[in-house]
Amino acid sequence: MAFLLIFYDLVMTYKTTFAAMNLSKTDVGFMAIATGLIVANLYYCQPLVILIAKEFHIPEDQAATVTYLTQAGYAIGMFVMVPLGDKLERKKQIQYTTFAAILALLFAATAKSFLMLQIASFLIGAFSIVPQLILPLSASLASAEQRGKVIGTVMSGLLIGILISRTVSGFVGLWIGWRGMFWIAALLCLFIMIVIQKKFPISKPRFKGSYFQLLNSMFSLIKEQKVLREATLINAVSFAQFGAFWTTMVLLLSDQPFGYNSATIGLFGIVGASGALAAPLVGKLSDKGNPRKVIGYGCILLLLSFIVFYFSSESLIGILIGIILIDVGLQSVHISNQTRIYASLPEARNRMNTIFMSFSFLGTALGSAFGIWLWNYGRWHAFSIGCAMLSLTGIAIYLLTYTRKK
Repeated sequence: MAFLLIFYDLVMTYKTTFAAMNLSKTDVGFMAIATGLIVANLYYCQPLVILIAKEFHIPEDQAATVTYLTQAGYAIGMFVMVPLGDKLERKKQIQYTTFAAILALLFAATAKSFLMLQIASFLIGAFSIVPQLILPLSASLASAEQRGKVIGTVMSGLLIGILISRTVSGFVGLWIGWRGMFWIAALLCLFIMIVIQKKFPISKPRFKGSYFQLLNSMFSLIKEQKVLREATLINAVSFAQFGAFWTTMVLLLSDQPFGYNSATIGLFGIVGASGALAAPLVGKLSDKGNPRKVIGYGCILLLLSFIVFYFSSESLIGILIGIILIDVGLQSVHISNQTRIYASLPEARNRMNTIFMSFSFLGTALGSAFGIWLWNYGRWHAFSIGCAMLSLTGIAIYLLTYTRKK
């Protein structure tokens, strides 16, 4: 019920934001839901790690490798396929990609070995890149004065999908097993694909060159766009902290003194989702002032979250406070960075978004692996210290790459 209420609130926000734009209210409402449901494919596996480990008779930290393989697939899928949004008609691209995601989810649901599940997890990530095709489109339809607000609203759908997915998968896993979650996800994506055919607007591609010219142009953008380089570096480090926490948290909460099952662990996603509702506010702040300042505040919140986590290895309240800090901090960094990069080169938004988000989710994958390594090295305290060092790295990049550009 909470899941539906949050999405209903999001759709209402969309209706107000896009009233004067080129999409109908129904189209925009569906975009919000589609973004959240498809990105959720990346995170269903996290609360299910315990159940996967039991079925395949492997350690939980080994089962957790599916989490960063999914993120790695997402990063590679974005780099290879999202740039095509500047060259291909986006509606067809989204349909074909969603169909491929359905096949990958079915592969996971029927995996006969853990190796097959690992391969399926990578493919799920690679083909769940649809939200990264929707986001540049929404930015293109927004005026310069409203772009931050629009991006923040779209990101609310994305972030709610990320965080609520853990709650849903935790309960589904406890109810019908981890395979059941992948079956349900495949059905949801099938529904989305059918509605896309009826409701999604047709877009006009702008890039006329070849695919290889398209890819080569991204390297030129990295070289020429200083703001893009800075935003991408800061985002990658921030997403690494986010990925490290949500992967390692499962290991903490399933261990003593908590000993929670998958359903209870999944409930922690609701706390993060409540923080995700702050995303439109962050977007408004970016519109009204210098979004770079908001990024600085976000970096500080990320650092504070790991200070709280360090003292909360046995404190439920401390963990809940830390979750709010890390989610609001990440949103402040991410949305403000996107506002900055979307403010330039409208004809290259898909490619710039590809660079920006590919490295962000590569950061998530590496952060997840780093979090597991820290856990094995020194449990929760080592994890908290290691991630605090990542936070300091992000702050250092922020201070050393100062630019007057917004």
